[in-house]
Amino acid sequence: MTNKCLSLLIHGGAGAMSGRDYAAELAHMRGLIEAGRDRLSAGASAMDVAVETVAALEASGLYVAGRGASANSAGKFELDASLMDGPTRRAGAVAALQGFASPIRAARAVMEATPHVLLAGEGAAAFAAAQGLEPAGPEWFTPARSTETRSASTGPSTGTVGCVALDETGALAAATSTGGTNGKLAGRVGDSPIVGAGVWADSRVAISCTGVGEYFLRTATAAQIAFRISLAGQGLAEAADAALADMVALGGWGGLIALSSTGEIAMPFRSQGMKRAALAPDGTITTAVF
Repeated sequence: MTNKCLSLLIHGGAGAMSGRDYAAELAHMRGLIEAGRDRLSAGASAMDVAVETVAALEASGLYVAGRGASANSAGKFELDASLMDGPTRRAGAVAALQGFASPIRAARAVMEATPHVLLAGEGAAAFAAAQGLEPAGPEWFTPARSTETRSASTGPSTGTVGCVALDETGALAAATSTGGTNGKLAGRVGDSPIVGAGVWADSRVAISCTGVGEYFLRTATAAQIAFRISLAGQGLAEAADAALADMVALGGWGGLIALSSTGEIAMPFRSQGMKRAALAPDGTITTAVF
């Protein structure tokens, strides 16, 4: 039996700057939503669409992820990503990955080709090479396009990307990818590759987070939303708002995209803005930053 309640959400990172022109990002996200809609309508799985959408976000250089990643304090590009399949709760992730173009593809390979969930550092790079994934030298990265100058009051630049999808079978999937924060310490890992903090998908909800990762880690934001729904009986919007409030209470900021198995959408943020786009179950496409 199939469920024709198709939906797709994208984010290009929280912490947008007032006064900056985001026309390129908005047009890019709309194009990805349209392409994802067509794939979902043709029977593609939520997992396939989520991964391909995030890979396209990574490759664009428009966001602080993949090609647009921020260099760390040693001048190196360390990338993080994770994904989760709702029906099975299988997951894959990489952290502090150097030398490869698409951490989300590496995360999927971890999920599908190993018994593990997370590979990091040199081990992740060796695995990605063995899987034949596309290499990327330092010259491939274009962080100047994606970097957003931020004031000390709002914290470091962030631009994590993510996607959550609902396919015609009713399956949910979530994927998150980041280049981290500008000038981060070498080896720093935020919430993006951590299942339960920066990503989650189960039979009820799929979530991808963006913002200052340390606070999402400390509050297990993504999993907290799922458990508020499954254990406390909260609705999607209520659960998402409460989880963000918990994170903000500790001093953090950011946002998230969340999608239920019935096609309900939530895209709350507690920051100056969040680049985002959505395909609603009725076919309506929306894009926004602020």
